Amino acid sequence: MTGAPRQLALALGHADSFAREDFLSGPTNAAALAMIERWPDWPGRALALVGPEGAGKSHLAAIWAAASGARFLAARALADADLPAALATGALVLEDAAPGIVHERSLFHLLNLAREEGAFLLLVARDPPARWEVRLPDLASRLRALTVLELGAPDDALLRAVIVKQFADRQLRVDEALLAYLATRMERSFAAARDIVAALDREALRRKRPLSRALAAELLRDDMP
Repeated sequence: MTGAPRQLALALGHADSFAREDFLSGPTNAAALAMIERWPDWPGRALALVGPEGAGKSHLAAIWAAASGARFLAARALADADLPAALATGALVLEDAAPGIVHERSLFHLLNLAREEGAFLLLVARDPPARWEVRLPDLASRLRALTVLELGAPDDALLRAVIVKQFADRQLRVDEALLAYLATRMERSFAAARDIVAALDREALRRKRPLSRALAAELLRDDMP
């Protein structure tokens, strides 16, 4: 005799909002946000937005794109891109740029063309471009000249605010014990906050249990190697 079928949690879609009003500002990102919002009054027409995964780079880029009409282009697609078309709106976000991924000569041409056309360029990367190892000396010089907006990992207050918002976006209420537990044990990034909240929501549905510190402890323990 077979057992009863296991109850499956219904996975409902949940999309992150990249609207300005949904960006949570704190000491580690306030300067970058202020510069993004100063557009078009930038210290140069090409800036680099850098920081670790989950620090909010994509959200800031989306805020700027909404204001400037910027198009988005993946760095790995740069070599095959129609550069004049990419700059047609006068603003471009180059995403996930990194040495070994972005085609050096194409990036050099993009920087030159943006300057010639008076277009704005936001280069999004994990590491400051000045530290990249590149073969083209002229490109290295251009990269060193970029103004850098650097994002850090969220501090305690900002991380807790992000966790609260992630739960609120799912219309979930949580207590202080759960918030304090998560904030002191999870990876310090926006991406980690999103992932742990999604995992807790999913497991609470699957196990038919309330969101709690105990459930979070079980989930985090199970994820440890």
